[in-house]
Amino acid sequence: MSSQSFDCIPAIKALGEESRMRIVRLLLARPHCVMEISESLGLTVYNVSKHLRILREAGLVELEKHGQKRVYSLVPALSAELSEPAQILDLGCCQFDFSKLPE
Repeated sequence: MSSQSFDCIPAIKALGEESRMRIVRLLLARPHCVMEISESLGLTVYNVSKHLRILREAGLVELEKHGQKRVYSLVPALSAELSEPAQILDLGCCQFDFSKLPE
């Protein structure tokens, strides 16, 4: 990404899986907790947690703890790279269009 050093390879690997792209699309709108993501996407809490771990390790999402609740959001550098209407992520080496994902 232009404003920070950002390694595209882990991001591309992380976004190469449809469930993780769907999670990022949800996080484009606002931060979510694991349960909200699970219910929204029809995935188990276990699978959502696994996908979020991969997205976190790739530097795409961050975690904020609120008591027992863990809330995930896009890292600020990622949000800055979104094109209008905030559905296209341009990593420089490639683009991800989240509007083209199936519901």
